[in-house]
Amino acid sequence: MPINITMPALSPTMEEGNLAKWLVKEGDKVSSGDVIAEIETDKATMEVEAVDEGTVAKLVVPAGTEGVKVNALIAILAGEGEDVGAAAKSGGGDAPAKAEAPKAEAPKAEPAKSEASEPAAKAAPASKADAAPTAKEASSGERTFASPLARRIAKDAGVDVSAVSGTGPHGRVVKADVEAAIAGGGAKAAPATKPAAAAAPAPKSMSDEQVLKLFEEGSYDLVPHDNMRKTIARRLVEAKSTIPHFYLTIDCDLDALLALRAELNAASPMKKTEKGEVPAYKLSVNDMVIKAMALALRDVPTANVSWTDTAMVQHKTVDVGVAVSIPGGLITPIIRHADTKTLSTIANEMKDLAARARNKKLKPEEYQGGTTAVSNLGMFGVKDFAAVINPPHATILAVGAGEQRAVVKKGEIKIATIMSVTLSTDHRAVDGALGAELMVAFKRYIENPMGMLV
Repeated sequence: MPINITMPALSPTMEEGNLAKWLVKEGDKVSSGDVIAEIETDKATMEVEAVDEGTVAKLVVPAGTEGVKVNALIAILAGEGEDVGAAAKSGGGDAPAKAEAPKAEAPKAEPAKSEASEPAAKAAPASKADAAPTAKEASSGERTFASPLARRIAKDAGVDVSAVSGTGPHGRVVKADVEAAIAGGGAKAAPATKPAAAAAPAPKSMSDEQVLKLFEEGSYDLVPHDNMRKTIARRLVEAKSTIPHFYLTIDCDLDALLALRAELNAASPMKKTEKGEVPAYKLSVNDMVIKAMALALRDVPTANVSWTDTAMVQHKTVDVGVAVSIPGGLITPIIRHADTKTLSTIANEMKDLAARARNKKLKPEEYQGGTTAVSNLGMFGVKDFAAVINPPHATILAVGAGEQRAVVKKGEIKIATIMSVTLSTDHRAVDGALGAELMVAFKRYIENPMGMLV
């Protein structure tokens, strides 16, 4: 029977993606593990592999289509020995081909491991929608595998998804199974012990019409938002409306750090590359800031946390995200275990991550998570600023430019290179005194940089 290929959820928060390129054409034979398409998410371009074997019967969604919802049908495979033409006609049912005009809002992908590990999971054929599901053993203790859309529909209808039999791949519960359960009036979920608190109404922004009325017609162009800009806007609104920010600013003397950086770069061994011999590493001030922040969090572990409504997440490692500007927005690749890595390792990792970030080639695990972040606008001459916390982090360090200033040392006015840094902090997780302790630890490593080498 025909095999449906649907838009995969390539990250826990992915709702839709752009089908950038097909790497197969109709009539091609594919095997499990073959790369069949490239999908653009809000942050990266990722390859999608086939899960099943068969012949490409139909490419439902053309290459270049934007805004394809997760779980929307994108292609149909004919199984072994199956007529390709018949499969193309019978497969897919009435699944939507495109997502520019979706009939129903797609839900967010759930952060379940099973969802993220099935990038080419298939939706059940529509012909099975009328089959009555049978209840599973509720006491078996086994995890129920279900698509994000099926879980959303089940939740809204009060249906216990664990009591629905799945007809998808490997018994996965899909949309048709839940709709059949709703139609049959069964599998109702037990009522919650406490009703959910009513959400406060979100503040309303000016409508498009209200904004455009303020400007003379013909004096502007409309540039549609891409997925990255939409995601950035949504996450920033979430961060500023849910996280109680407070800010701590401190000045750091950079002279010792700049001298050590120059000495270390001069001592870098040479290595052979296609372009000839180049230094094995080249340290930047930002590389040393990342290391100093990581060591400060190691020394003040109670600040290396994330907030949840039920518990404080105390991280055992220090993973530092670093804001990188890319066309149309920014992304935050992560230096994992930054407190244990040498400065040269951090420098080379950061160079690689930044290059792949600008080409949208990062994997989700390379920019999702982390325990803190660093945002550096010093190279643009910005003296100081306050960054917005990126959930689930509890802190982010905003780094300004190093500039020569007159300072008082031992009663005398001296010239020193001073860098202002501002820590934005989630007051639910890190109190003022704890944030100050973290900043003092950071300043100590910046002004005594030899401590980062031992």
